[in-house]
Amino acid sequence: MTQNYPSHNHNERRLGPPDMIVIHYTDMTDWDETHARLCDPAAEVSAHWLIGLDGRAAPLVDEARRAWHAGVSSWEGERDVNSRSIGVELMNAGHTNGLHPFPAAQMDALERLLGDVMARWGIAPENVVGHEHVAPGRKVDPGPKFDWARLRRLGLSRAPGG
Repeated sequence: MTQNYPSHNHNERRLGPPDMIVIHYTDMTDWDETHARLCDPAAEVSAHWLIGLDGRAAPLVDEARRAWHAGVSSWEGERDVNSRSIGVELMNAGHTNGLHPFPAAQMDALERLLGDVMARWGIAPENVVGHEHVAPGRKVDPGPKFDWARLRRLGLSRAPGG
């Protein structure tokens, strides 16, 4: 069965299969508005996955394609982070709108998704990072209320400084 992905904001990967995952927050809390923005060609932004506050997860871009989520960024000397990563957006009000803790249902869904994606693509825990790690000084998400320690305990990340 072929999956239908709603976002057209993607292109070919330039570096082969993904070897990392970048976690973001949306800076928005309305599912429909966020979903629409990540699928709007005029916005020129996307991610492979969106996870709502209630734990609902939606695929937006085929993981084999290059989504547009990391912007100007680098990891281990590579500047085209979008070509080597899977982007996961977590609904959250963000720093400018009263950053709140990530709810248990959302974190549970993220754990399941990370385990699946890591197994599917052979991604190592040290390559599961936040937007803040690949664009330091420019991006601050998912931020200080994100539970990196929880992911480390489960072997799902070794994010620096998290």
